[in-house]
Amino acid sequence: MHLYSVSLQTGTGIISTIHGNFSGTKTQEIIISRGKILELLKPDENGKIQTVLSYEVFGQLRSLVPFRLTGGSKDYVILGSDSGKISIVEYNPTRNSFEVVHMETFGKSGCRRIVPGQYVAVDPRGRAV
Repeated sequence: MHLYSVSLQTGTGIISTIHGNFSGTKTQEIIISRGKILELLKPDENGKIQTVLSYEVFGQLRSLVPFRLTGGSKDYVILGSDSGKISIVEYNPTRNSFEVVHMETFGKSGCRRIVPGQYVAVDPRGRAV
């Protein structure tokens, strides 16, 4: 059985924003979270911000943190959601999509006060989450 979920109107309020080098080219990109939509933005030559990728997830994004491995040249994204999981996601520029590198369950599903889904911190040197 396959289920399909469609939102009639997308969220416009920005929940959280991060910046980093997500595509591996030495340019700064911006990733924003709009509830359940994850967007990758990049400035063009004229200084305007262009949407590179808009990706809808099944759930509410509660936290968004950039993460770079020690000695790495690109940044990864750590997502905390209401599904009770922390996901490490990377942007693949050849496929123009986000790919899940690792997903770890840390609590029950739903936005609960006892599940620390929105409290994610990263070591600046990329050693711990």
